[in-house]
Amino acid sequence: MKIIIREFQPEDEQVWRELWAGYLDYYRMDLPDEITTQTWQRLLQGDSGIYGLAAVNAQGDMLGIVHYLFHPVTWADGPRCYLEDLYTSETARNRGVGRALIEAVYDKAREKDADQVYWLTENFNERAHYLYDKVAIKTPFIKYQKTL
Repeated sequence: MKIIIREFQPEDEQVWRELWAGYLDYYRMDLPDEITTQTWQRLLQGDSGIYGLAAVNAQGDMLGIVHYLFHPVTWADGPRCYLEDLYTSETARNRGVGRALIEAVYDKAREKDADQVYWLTENFNERAHYLYDKVAIKTPFIKYQKTL
């Protein structure tokens, strides 16, 4: 299957929303529609600090999405790239779509002279771990969080 990675277009909104809803469902998240709308608008702006890419097949069907951002760090001169969200449709799993999206983020990070790309995932996300173990190194860090 040929996979094309491209930036989001305004006409992608409905399919993006469907994939986004699947991603949120998987992680048992319920966001207000205003946040989803704001996220989509930020992704299209290009200068909001949040970026996104779509994986599509040769027919133009969207198979997966990725969102990422850059931020400064105290341990390097250049920025660091945080891959925040990655999701592929059920029918696209195990077909190279997730890997293609990750590799595309790596390319974007290289363009910005980022020193690394990193992301978080749930410990129960074993299907994703299988891919992630092939494309990156698992670190020993543990996330702490306080919701405000």
